[in-house]
Amino acid sequence: MDSDRKYRQNGYMDSDRDSRGPRPDGPRPQGPRPPIDITGPRLPRLVQHVAASRCFNCATALPPDVSFSGACPKCNADLHCCKQCSHFEPSTRFQCLKPIPVRIVLKDKANDCTMFSPRVTVAREGTANAPPAPSINSGPPAPRNADDARNAFDKLFKKL
Repeated sequence: MDSDRKYRQNGYMDSDRDSRGPRPDGPRPQGPRPPIDITGPRLPRLVQHVAASRCFNCATALPPDVSFSGACPKCNADLHCCKQCSHFEPSTRFQCLKPIPVRIVLKDKANDCTMFSPRVTVAREGTANAPPAPSINSGPPAPRNADDARNAFDKLFKKL
């Protein structure tokens, strides 16, 4: 039988197939296979979500106890205005999702709308122990004009 085969590799035509042992005649177990790793599956790294109000003008996170009748602590923009409201939508009538009787012209100035509710955004919070990003400017300083660039090039490829 070995004479008619070009290579001497074990394969499905070998007669020593039964020497590996009998196959189990019982039914195979159903369901998922148990994991090979006994420590269990790796859990994904979950990113924390932080709900906070942000200033519409400078995007500074506002403290939870901020009074929306005042101004932003950083840029001094009015906080009780249409752009800070959760019902503000530029593509709707009067740019508000609520049925208001009269259009408020200045959307970034303080008003006395009774349907005001502050906009709360949900953002991902990165891990605090993440390694810092590598610095890009670790080499020589960038050239300031054409002569500096030319001198750096000549110095790099100078002939010995």
